[in-house]
Amino acid sequence: MKKAIPYLTNKYLIAAILFIVWMLFYDQRDYFQQKERRDELKKLELKKAYYEQEIEKTKKELYDLQNSPAAIEKYARERYLMKKDGEDIFIIEDSSARKN
Repeated sequence: MKKAIPYLTNKYLIAAILFIVWMLFYDQRDYFQQKERRDELKKLELKKAYYEQEIEKTKKELYDLQNSPAAIEKYARERYLMKKDGEDIFIIEDSSARKN
């Protein structure tokens, strides 16, 4: 214990320990808050990538709809269940998808 007393009374060591404790727990930008923000940033970057991918799909679909009458007909039939005169439409649902 007598060997440890000079180290415990060293003012530089005490200041360094207090500084580290202050920066880890009490500072405005402490370690735990930074970790939460990094995690949130990762989530937001994943969302950004997803939405950029969706924008690209939508742009491609828009281009097809503007330039292809067959694409317009396909879109109308799939999304709005439109049909030609004299046609019958049968809607078949997947029962396994409905359970989830």
